Amino acid sequence: MSAQLVAQLRAAMGEGRLAAGERLPSSRALAVLLGVSRTVVTEAYEQLYAEGWLEGRHGSGTYVTEGVTAPMPAPQVVEMRPVRRAAALHEIDLRPGLAWIGALDTPAWRRAWRLASGMPPQQRQDPHGLPGLRQALAEYIRRSRGVTCPVDGLLVTRGATNGLDLLAATVVRPGDRVGVEEPGYSRARAVLSGRGAELVPCPVDEHGLVVDGLPDDLRLVYTTPSHQFPMGGVLPVPRRQALLAWARRNGALIAEDDYDGEFRYDVAPLPALYGLDPEVVVYLGTTAKILTADMGVGWLVGRPDLVAEVALRREALNDRTAVVPQDALRLLLERGDLDRYVRRMRAEYARRREVVVQALDGLPLRGDTAGLHLVVDVAEPVAARAAREAARRGVLVETLDRHHMGPVSASGLVIGYGSAATLAELREGCEIVRTLAL
Repeated sequence: MSAQLVAQLRAAMGEGRLAAGERLPSSRALAVLLGVSRTVVTEAYEQLYAEGWLEGRHGSGTYVTEGVTAPMPAPQVVEMRPVRRAAALHEIDLRPGLAWIGALDTPAWRRAWRLASGMPPQQRQDPHGLPGLRQALAEYIRRSRGVTCPVDGLLVTRGATNGLDLLAATVVRPGDRVGVEEPGYSRARAVLSGRGAELVPCPVDEHGLVVDGLPDDLRLVYTTPSHQFPMGGVLPVPRRQALLAWARRNGALIAEDDYDGEFRYDVAPLPALYGLDPEVVVYLGTTAKILTADMGVGWLVGRPDLVAEVALRREALNDRTAVVPQDALRLLLERGDLDRYVRRMRAEYARRREVVVQALDGLPLRGDTAGLHLVVDVAEPVAARAAREAARRGVLVETLDRHHMGPVSASGLVIGYGSAATLAELREGCEIVRTLAL
């Protein structure tokens, strides 16, 4: 939204609609007018200051710089339609992959970062991560996911994707065949192919990965069993057991991405796959969905000997996780703040999910019992048309076809409800989608 505001203001000044020397509203006033956070406006103003479009006058405010508004070709910008309350620069973003951060700015959050900022610089960092955080994470994973892991089997990463990359850099040789869910997570495919793997698409159904028929020559299988991305299936216990038996029989590893496993709304979250067989499963987690991707902290859990190999490879790659976010997360964990926040967010996401399900009434839905997104099960022409028209009306959704690496095997719309949209905006956006998809 900051980028959109920068583009609109730049165009207005370039075309003379904002004259040289004209005073702009304060960041607070403009934020209220547009219905966005003050941070959006502040970042936009800072960018325009840096580019020379704006200047500050001490004690007076923000002004258009003299001499910068001579006639010039207008930049190509997307016209934002005033669909909602003073929201000419605002869209309803219902794309998956985002966490709602509306409740994140708490005294506990600020305290953790303030205390962590006192961490002294480190010339040489343990590639496993800060010892205190590893201990706190091991206890958190045990509480939240029913998994007991030794501290020497845990490595702090920059997120689940970074963990997968480090694992692939350690165990995948160029040309090794690696199974990926189809449809599945495109970033995981990019990471694995970037490490030289030959990607093998493995079908999924309404329950998740189809284990029967997995090739016997795979070195690694990447899976999202707690809430398959993007179809939303939850892998049942018999399939989990069959997958583990397949891995043991073929000497393969399973990379379990538990990206939003803390959030389930019908029953308690299922224990992680890793807990059933730590010898063949590498467990990947992240703070991106429980807190924010900006924290840049995740974890990799596996056999201690394998984790030691990953740590050595990581050191060779000069890959590291910043220490201040690590220590901030340690403080949030040790003081119980993260557990309380996750409980609060589980209730918040349940409310958001209920709003989405009600607004999409009459449409067939998949994967709505867990996670932060669901799928509207409609034919491909309907999905494509609905997504295009929704975007024209200021509502952003994704179609399932973009999550395939090969021929499209499933069609529909992917609706995320972890974005910055308010409950009212979620309802409005989903009602627009419903009218277009019925």
